[in-house]
Amino acid sequence: MGHCGITSSKTALVFLNLIFWAAAGVLCYVGAYVFITYDDYDHFFEDVYTLIPAVTIIAAGALLFVIGLIGCCATVRESYCGLTTFVVILLLVFMTEVAVVVLGYVYRAKVEDEVNTTIQKIYDEYNGTNSNAQSRAIDYVQRQLQCCGIHTYTDWQNTHWYEESKNNSVPISCCKTNVVGCTGSLTRPEDLYPEGCEALVVSKLKEIMMYVIWTALTFACAQLVRKYEGEILHSDQAQTLLVMYGVSGGQGISS
Repeated sequence: MGHCGITSSKTALVFLNLIFWAAAGVLCYVGAYVFITYDDYDHFFEDVYTLIPAVTIIAAGALLFVIGLIGCCATVRESYCGLTTFVVILLLVFMTEVAVVVLGYVYRAKVEDEVNTTIQKIYDEYNGTNSNAQSRAIDYVQRQLQCCGIHTYTDWQNTHWYEESKNNSVPISCCKTNVVGCTGSLTRPEDLYPEGCEALVVSKLKEIMMYVIWTALTFACAQLVRKYEGEILHSDQAQTLLVMYGVSGGQGISS
């Protein structure tokens, strides 16, 4: 009977280690998504505000992967010391996830002010050429978010590009995708996206940050719940280790 309990506990722990690896994959995916998506909007926002939370959540994913390896080795060898190390690293992951949530909320609050400060400068530096980074950024955002100008398409009339082009038009990237033969002429405003880009860029960046925040918060809460379940259900330290990783019964693991 005791042997069956130990076997069941070890099986459950190995299964949970697989879950940790899956969780590590999710965290790394979210971090990579932030990196890739941010690259399209990096001219509107300081690197530190988005990339620090992204790097931190990837680090948490890497730690979870290490936890899975340690947990598997400790379970197979029936090492109490190994499982204790397992718990310590898991605590570090929890602290990292909490840091991600805090940083995410702090930086998310700065998004609007940051975009408000930079977007006018970027539009002023637009020259319509593909070799110009600001031009590529503006054209990408206007096509991707289906917007034109900062607040509306008439904002282009206040830019250096408009004054130099002297053709009473806006960039082709302002044209609606379903309009054939659009030249960006201001004499045909119905062909242009009416909404400005500033609010949409802010919304997109906040959305990116929320992916990071909710992912980290979900994993942190899940770990916290398992920890308290272990403390409440079992006072024995070895059994607590098992319960924390999803085992509600069975025998302890030897040192």
